[in-house]
Amino acid sequence: MNHEKVIELDGRTLDRKKIESVVYGEVKVVIPEADLERVRASRERIEKQLRDGKVIYGVNTGFGKLSDIEIEKEDIAKLQLNLLRADAVGVGEPLPKPVVRAMMILRANALAKGFSGIKEETLQLLVEMINKGVHPVVPCKGSVGASGDLAPLSHVAIVLVGEGKAEYEGEVLQGGEALKRAGLKPVSLEAKEGLALINGTQAMTSVGVVALNEAERVGLAADMAACLTMEALQGIISAFDPDLLAVRPHPELEVVASRMRKWLEGSKRITHQGEVRMQDAYSIRCIPQVHGASWQAFNYVEDRLKVEINSATDNPIILENGEIISGGHFHGQPIALAMDFLKVGAAEWANISERRTERLVNPQLSGLSPFLATDPGLECGLMVAQYAAAALVSENKVLAHPASVDSIPTSANQEDHVSMGTIGSRQARDIIHNSARVIAIELICASQAIYLEKAENQLAPATRKYLEIVREICPPLEGDRAISDQMEELAQYILRADDLK
Repeated sequence: MNHEKVIELDGRTLDRKKIESVVYGEVKVVIPEADLERVRASRERIEKQLRDGKVIYGVNTGFGKLSDIEIEKEDIAKLQLNLLRADAVGVGEPLPKPVVRAMMILRANALAKGFSGIKEETLQLLVEMINKGVHPVVPCKGSVGASGDLAPLSHVAIVLVGEGKAEYEGEVLQGGEALKRAGLKPVSLEAKEGLALINGTQAMTSVGVVALNEAERVGLAADMAACLTMEALQGIISAFDPDLLAVRPHPELEVVASRMRKWLEGSKRITHQGEVRMQDAYSIRCIPQVHGASWQAFNYVEDRLKVEINSATDNPIILENGEIISGGHFHGQPIALAMDFLKVGAAEWANISERRTERLVNPQLSGLSPFLATDPGLECGLMVAQYAAAALVSENKVLAHPASVDSIPTSANQEDHVSMGTIGSRQARDIIHNSARVIAIELICASQAIYLEKAENQLAPATRKYLEIVREICPPLEGDRAISDQMEELAQYILRADDLK
């Protein structure tokens, strides 16, 4: 293997960028030998406890409310298989392949920490499924975000025993057939292994990691869209003065302002206080404060995900001193709250972007041609593009309601508080995708305004370069035409491109 294209899953050093390199690239994953030693040692602790006749939750007992029921020795393996079959009850559309890959990577990384009692053979099969592109079909709904993401992770785990469904080379197959085509063989689960595979927060965390990587690009695109709108409307740069911002020293305010000052350097379209007007509207004047607060949310979520990515979220936990303790590390609340915060932060990028779009298309606010049409009246121009932005922003407001404030008890009230974190994560990604579309609309409107003003040669070098990218996807309108596909293409570009980093 080319070591430049291998990521080690050691349970300690994985991060969101490494995950993305595996999810979207040709990078493989491997468990280092030192960590395999810990996995073997953890497995031996389980085996010893069983040989000693100990009763261990989830190993030789039932689950949840059934935890007081002891399981006969000859039924322990069947118990683990039954768990996967019973818990694979997800519904709805399948999770996207990048999310499923991230989920598999995260689960393998958690198991590699050596606190879960998994067999080496089982863990290595999960690794090989990642490397060979066997992707379980995982319905997106059905997890309450506590007791682990039981339903989604069961749909992953059941493929390891040759059941369920998996996509391989573009075809959805029965799990055993998918493994066979990839040159892999299913495993037979033993004590603790079913629970070890599904007891964790990897569904909500995988969606969260993929969403956070996309959110970073959306936030940068929001900053760039604001720059182009400022140039289109001759915005006032004075409000971004570093000495001014220093008197309210939230670091992210200056980060946004510094980035925008850099991108706007050399622009002949930017004005100073009193040259054209004394003040801009809040959607322009308060960009550092609003965008900066969204970046604060981003930074908080990144910190929480850094911890969770390299955490053991199993139950029970097999400690290195030999103790096996049942706790609550499977509970998704730390990620649930973080993802609800990301929802609000990402929604605000879209909220203020739509208000800037309104300023661009509204002749009473911009002084430009109504709705940026070349022949207003005969043409509607970008009138209804702003409607689309308004609809997306309104949808975001509904999605931004915190999922984590809800809790419905499960397992006959044994599991009487749950996080709903997986719902929050999915909503966050929906908001981020909607926000990318809103920002794409602002970029198209700013591009059109600059076209009508014939101001291309007056732009800063950095903004002119990005304008060329926008126009390659959506050229200026010289008359009404359908731009729905171009709006979506630009939004997808924003979600995946790294040209602003």
